[in-house]
Amino acid sequence: MHYDALILGGGHNGLVCACYLARAGLKVRVLERRAVLGGAAVTEEFAPGFRNSTASYTVSLLNPKIIRELRLVEHGLKIVERPYSNFLPLGDEPGQCIRLGGGLAATQAEVARFSQRDAERLSDYYALLERVADVLRAMLLTTPPNVGGGIAELFSAWKTARVFKDLPLSTQRDVLDLFALSAGDLLDRWFESAPLKACFGFDSIVGNFASPYAPGSAYVLLHHVFGEVNGKSGVWGHALGGMGAITQALAAEARLLGVELSTDCAVSRVQSLGKKIRVDLENGEVLQASKVASNLHPKLLFTQLLDPNQRDPELTQRFADHQNESATLRMNVALSELPDFRCAPGTALQPHHQSGVIFAPSLAYMERAYAEAREQGWARQPIVEMLIPSTVDPSLAPAGRQVASLFCQHFRYSLPDGRSWDAEREAAADAAIEVVNRVAPNFKASVIARQIHTPLDLERKFGLVGGDIFHGKLTLNQLFSARPLLGMGNYRTPVQGLYLCGSGTHPGGGVTGIPGHNAAREMLRS
Repeated sequence: MHYDALILGGGHNGLVCACYLARAGLKVRVLERRAVLGGAAVTEEFAPGFRNSTASYTVSLLNPKIIRELRLVEHGLKIVERPYSNFLPLGDEPGQCIRLGGGLAATQAEVARFSQRDAERLSDYYALLERVADVLRAMLLTTPPNVGGGIAELFSAWKTARVFKDLPLSTQRDVLDLFALSAGDLLDRWFESAPLKACFGFDSIVGNFASPYAPGSAYVLLHHVFGEVNGKSGVWGHALGGMGAITQALAAEARLLGVELSTDCAVSRVQSLGKKIRVDLENGEVLQASKVASNLHPKLLFTQLLDPNQRDPELTQRFADHQNESATLRMNVALSELPDFRCAPGTALQPHHQSGVIFAPSLAYMERAYAEAREQGWARQPIVEMLIPSTVDPSLAPAGRQVASLFCQHFRYSLPDGRSWDAEREAAADAAIEVVNRVAPNFKASVIARQIHTPLDLERKFGLVGGDIFHGKLTLNQLFSARPLLGMGNYRTPVQGLYLCGSGTHPGGGVTGIPGHNAAREMLRS
């Protein structure tokens, strides 16, 4: 069967790409290996009566242009803000916690309990992040200039350089700092309070196996603040119905545009036929298209799916060496009641239950967790972020019950001494539960059921190579024109008609939709 375009992988970027191609009049088919569309942005039942976002779990980075143009609100998408961005328990006595969010004045008053100096500096720090995030936002929907691409790419590089050239020198310095410094060094320059630095520094190690003092980790912090919810910059929220509400809305738009959406369609081989691309499916079906966009991890495409006779040896080796390690363990838990925090007592619903709860009281704690994982494979006292989406969306759990998402660092993909994740899955999950239970002592007893995804499980289920939630680390050698590799930064590959549209391309991971948007534009230009 022949199509104008085939999309390999029905994750959110693949669906975005398909929608934009279909809007331009192309005959498009999406091929998804799993039985459900959505990739890592899905909502599934994990225990009887309990549903939750299986992998990705919170929303902010989804681009407003995509929400608007693909009519996601009309298709039922609704996102609600967190009351606080973050809630960080610190001790056993009431009030020994910090809450960030609810407006600048409220945050300053909270921070002043720990440091008046930090409270006074807070607005300037937010302004710094916003200035640099504005630079990043200006580049999100652009195609990076491709190294070695000739005159056209030189013009693209000139336009990109102007984004920086037109900035005040002070802002250029800010941009350099945010791209090159460690998060710890940046935060130490600004603040003295350990709890405040922990709240901000957490973003630098989300999906990033590194110390908060690793050079370049400040960029990972920045990567998590360029988004918005309902027009408010830097805000995070819950998608009602879970993250699957996003991909179901995209699928609804795709169907209206005539896209053929196929599940249980695993790809076994991709082969260039010159002006056509042949795609073989594991079920025996053979397809052809003028253009193919891969939403898969680039390493999967170039080391496993592309016809062996058409693989460039140097590229194959480059992707074999590609840096992929989030060191992430992802859990969903069914709860009989809300956590009763010693520092904010009560199981009755309170605003902090609807916020992002961080269990990592200092940058030093994060650094110890990293060091322990480097040596032992996973941190016995891990870093945990918990969200309880059923507090804003009762449809996710039976009446009187709750569901929580636990996003846990640091758990390496490769364990030392021949150890296996299949053997250590439960012990690692127990360690994460204990972290929460130490400050909310009813938590462990309230767990009715749990769903555990180790890095190996994330690779098996979602094709996240090395368990990397971003399809490749957000390091300077894997950003912008070098994402996924130099010479492939413009969503094109060396194979004619074969494109990349997933998180392994600019601007990187997270539920943004931007790689799919940008890849479709380049496909239509060719």
